[in-house]
Amino acid sequence: MKKIYLALCLMLSTLCASAQLVKTYNQKGYTLNFTNNDPTLDSVVQRRMIETFFKVYPALANEYNKNTAKTVTIAIDKAYDGVAATGDAHVVVNPEWMRKHPEDIDVVTHEVMHIVQDYGDTNGPGWLTEGIADFARNKFGINNAAAKWSIGGYNTKQNYDNSYNVTARFLYWIEKKKKKGIVQVLDKQMRDHKYVDTVWADQTGKTLDQLWVEYAANPDVS
Repeated sequence: MKKIYLALCLMLSTLCASAQLVKTYNQKGYTLNFTNNDPTLDSVVQRRMIETFFKVYPALANEYNKNTAKTVTIAIDKAYDGVAATGDAHVVVNPEWMRKHPEDIDVVTHEVMHIVQDYGDTNGPGWLTEGIADFARNKFGINNAAAKWSIGGYNTKQNYDNSYNVTARFLYWIEKKKKKGIVQVLDKQMRDHKYVDTVWADQTGKTLDQLWVEYAANPDVS
């Protein structure tokens, strides 16, 4: 149901975009089509979103997937009532969110990482998809501190499959303490639809559950 809802939102956003001016930008070998159907959204916020795309997308592509889409659409759409969503190479963003959180421009970073991921109907877990996207935002984001966004800290109510920043912090810990580069390995497996649970032990010598137990006992990432 979630995928159907997302597909519908993206389709509606595309239809809305077709009725408005599409601004096209070309830099660093990539093309961004940018549309906005909310004239009240601060032009500075829009400019910063565009700048963020061209700063982070090439870097994400270089790190994870050099074959990622060369043309991307970002649509600011009043009809969308979530925060942001991505399908194929199309990102839709709620202007109300950006109006209330103008520093949260790294929403763009998280969403375009999904384009780079290009997992499709991967056999891997959804919590890992979002965890990797937030891991990438933490590493490549350009305005996280001003937006008061972070991967946060650990608490005993968490589990590795809580997704988003919880999973991202766990991945960061593994990269720091156990196996540098594991996120790139996981990302490729997910994109190739070859994810296997044994990847954790193959890379670190410990199972996913064993890693979490060790992380929970000492979650320091310094």
